[in-house]
Amino acid sequence: MPRMPSAVRRRQLTEAAIRAMTRDGVPRTTTRSIAAEAGVSLSVFHYCFDSKQELIESVITTINEDYVALVREAIRPRGTLRETVRAGFQAYWDHVNAHPGEHMLTYELTQYALREPGFEHLARRQYEMYCDTYADLIEQLGRTMEFELRVPVPVLARYLAAMTDGLTLNFLVLGDDAAWADILDTITDHVAGLVREEIRR
Repeated sequence: MPRMPSAVRRRQLTEAAIRAMTRDGVPRTTTRSIAAEAGVSLSVFHYCFDSKQELIESVITTINEDYVALVREAIRPRGTLRETVRAGFQAYWDHVNAHPGEHMLTYELTQYALREPGFEHLARRQYEMYCDTYADLIEQLGRTMEFELRVPVPVLARYLAAMTDGLTLNFLVLGDDAAWADILDTITDHVAGLVREEIRR
């Protein structure tokens, strides 16, 4: 087997862990099963990750980064702020529809971290990452579309993180139906209403 840089191996093992955990659940996924999923020896796994805790942190970070890349691409400035915000929500929602198992995994990782002694900080880091992500996306929009908010960025970021978290879980339980487009429109209108004004050049 050709040698790969450790960063590439870590990514390979992280993606294998996401597949295995999505399919089998977090508690039933072992380091051995992840190594088998990646097609590498167990010694390679232990060379790349010191612990299961480190692996789970890598899984959480990788999933979040993938979502961010998706939404960041979607919120390129459009005709209006509302259209731009709606496109971002739609990109995320399309991913939820296409990959429900991966989104279910994020909740399972949270529960696992909260229940496993010594892992609690991973759940906190996961949700801090969600808030940081929204703050970054809001600031990206602010730089490109130039607007002022009615609420501080950290407050809006935490609100958006909580709202999408609840909506995603609601979808995973109830499934898809025609109401979701109207729900996303309602959320978009509410978020757009938190903008005091767009600053015109």
